[in-house]
Amino acid sequence: MNAIKNVLGHTLDLLGEAIVSGRYGHVGSIPPEAQLCTELGVSRTVVREAIKSLVAKGLVTTGPKVGTRVLPADQWNWFDPSVVAWQSRIGLTREFLRDLQELRRIVEPAAVRMAAERATPADIAEIETAYAGMKAAIELGGDYVAHDLRFHQGLLHACHNRMMVQMGKALGALLRTSFEISTSRPDGPAQSLPLHRAVLDALIARDADRAERASLLQIDGAQEDIEQVLGSPRRKLPSLALPAPPLKAPRSPKPARPAAPAKTAKTSKPTKPSQTLT
Repeated sequence: MNAIKNVLGHTLDLLGEAIVSGRYGHVGSIPPEAQLCTELGVSRTVVREAIKSLVAKGLVTTGPKVGTRVLPADQWNWFDPSVVAWQSRIGLTREFLRDLQELRRIVEPAAVRMAAERATPADIAEIETAYAGMKAAIELGGDYVAHDLRFHQGLLHACHNRMMVQMGKALGALLRTSFEISTSRPDGPAQSLPLHRAVLDALIARDADRAERASLLQIDGAQEDIEQVLGSPRRKLPSLALPAPPLKAPRSPKPARPAAPAKTAKTSKPTKPSQTLT
């Protein structure tokens, strides 16, 4: 059963990336089943299941006499982690990142405002744990992005709004994309940490206005990081095909060498008194 799932997942990834990359045209036809089976080396059953998944994700539509056709990109389910991953693998675009940041700016500050009013002690403890993980990753090395994602999903969960909670799950891959880019700057995480602390402190104080302002400031800071990364021709954008790279532990300063012992002046040996002849 696991082998079948692996084959299906691999086939789905190949077709999904081919569609997102425009290989079949932005609104073109996908080759018939028989051709796909030959090209991909899989059975008709696998191809059919993969096509069903693509239909569910909004990438294609099927019908008699027209076959399987690619739908326009604005009809794709951009909250689906697989769609985001396929886009990441073939290359992120400024338009994609702009849409993501605009969505964050609309959703997160409003969510943080609600969280400041509704968060339970358990919610705040969860967000504090995520913050502690971010801090430890900076100071000791480790997976900063995973804790960053946990922090923001904790904020959405603390709204106690079922739709916000579901959006938090759907936004997971989108947020991870943003976090990986913004934290790829050498000083990005260290500069972002105080902005997260400001959000958390406002949440603890139950200050909805301050929490909302802190959230906007944090998102705008991430946007500046993303712009700098995109503006650097040498910077390679992250791919969701691989786990987020962990932060490296900062180098500890080399211990000072112990001072060499001071040299003592050599004392001359006492000479024997000369004997005189009498």
